[in-house]
Amino acid sequence: MAATRKTAAGAALAAAVGAAALAGCAGGLFPGPDSSAGPSAREGTQDPRKGAAAPGGVVRLIGDGSTAYTGAQPHLSPPERLKPGRRPPQFVVFSWDGAGEDSQRLFSHFRRVAEENRATMTYFLSGVYMLPLEKAGLYRPPQHSPGRSDIGFNEPRGIRDTVRELRAAWLEGNEIGTHFNGHFCGPNGVGAWSAEEWKEEIAQAKLFVQSWKTNAGPRNAAPLPFDYGKELIGARTPCLEGRPEFLKAARELGFRYDSSGVSRQEWPAKTEGLWDLSMQLVPVPGRAFETLTMDYNFMVNQSGTTTQGDPAMRQYWGNQMRDALLQGFHRAYNGNRAPLIIGNHFESWNGGVYMRAVEETVKSVCNQPEVRCVSFRRLVDWLDAQDPKVLAKLRTLKVGQAPQPDWPAFLSAPSAPAPKGAPGSPGVKP
Repeated sequence: MAATRKTAAGAALAAAVGAAALAGCAGGLFPGPDSSAGPSAREGTQDPRKGAAAPGGVVRLIGDGSTAYTGAQPHLSPPERLKPGRRPPQFVVFSWDGAGEDSQRLFSHFRRVAEENRATMTYFLSGVYMLPLEKAGLYRPPQHSPGRSDIGFNEPRGIRDTVRELRAAWLEGNEIGTHFNGHFCGPNGVGAWSAEEWKEEIAQAKLFVQSWKTNAGPRNAAPLPFDYGKELIGARTPCLEGRPEFLKAARELGFRYDSSGVSRQEWPAKTEGLWDLSMQLVPVPGRAFETLTMDYNFMVNQSGTTTQGDPAMRQYWGNQMRDALLQGFHRAYNGNRAPLIIGNHFESWNGGVYMRAVEETVKSVCNQPEVRCVSFRRLVDWLDAQDPKVLAKLRTLKVGQAPQPDWPAFLSAPSAPAPKGAPGSPGVKP
């Protein structure tokens, strides 16, 4: 991804690991200057991969037709409640901050990588990537002047390319989340926003997705085949800043999870009513500390804030990130089976070595027995379907700790009935 301005933030449980981990943040795809649309109904019969409607033959266009309800998302099976004594699957989530398709074609590339390796992923879309530069003034960021964005805006072709990838990604079972809009970090950034200002930012992120045809055209293009107002259930804040107030807003808006913190490789719990699916700390081969499971953090630990460091070191740096992710994976897979959460950007830092590291990790882990490489949506569906007592017991396992004497004995107690209306309970559709 073409980088503009990158900023680090966030603290890393320094007492536990003996070193601070910087929190990565998205860079700009497209350099630039410093209320959902109401639903309308129409029907059609075309496949949304080619035209305007759902595989089932009916589509309900929303607003100007930029998005549409086309039925349940394809390729997703209902979550299953863990049976007594059964070892939990090893979940791995690959997620992308500020997802968009630019000249590097990394969005489309990793869509193919996911499909070839039985994986689905989460793409955190930046709303301003759906807004052309000529209409930048439509964006009114909290505490900043209209038309301001630290990651720029897009141009019509880039928007059409991004829409194409978003459409295909959703139809393949991937999740579309949000990375909000202007990506403001630091002293005058999102860390100073109130819950109400976060709501304003989220409303605009939704609006730019739901009105891309009006803003960038063409008006006769195929819609995104999902209702973004309902699809959007989670996010990662810019630079991992502003989380306390964001969580208040997210809870009121009905979000189900957040991935804006730093955590250890342990089973997740809820914070402010949302599943805390933060990125995690993993060992860094050859170093005496752990760092966050994100490309930006490895770069900072290797070449500092220089995005194109010593070419002679790049292969080593890429291998180091790959091996760190694999060490984190095996620590969980052979230990407590806590979900492994990984975050990335579509970028070419240090010659693209971090993209190689992620791709090699996908190919290595997603095809192993009992491993599920899934989106955040699928993970929270599974978590919500489980017996809370079982999840509480899983949370007693520390980083890398396997149950004693074994999984069947550790989880042998019968589960309580699934709560009425929970995903995976009888009669509830996914």
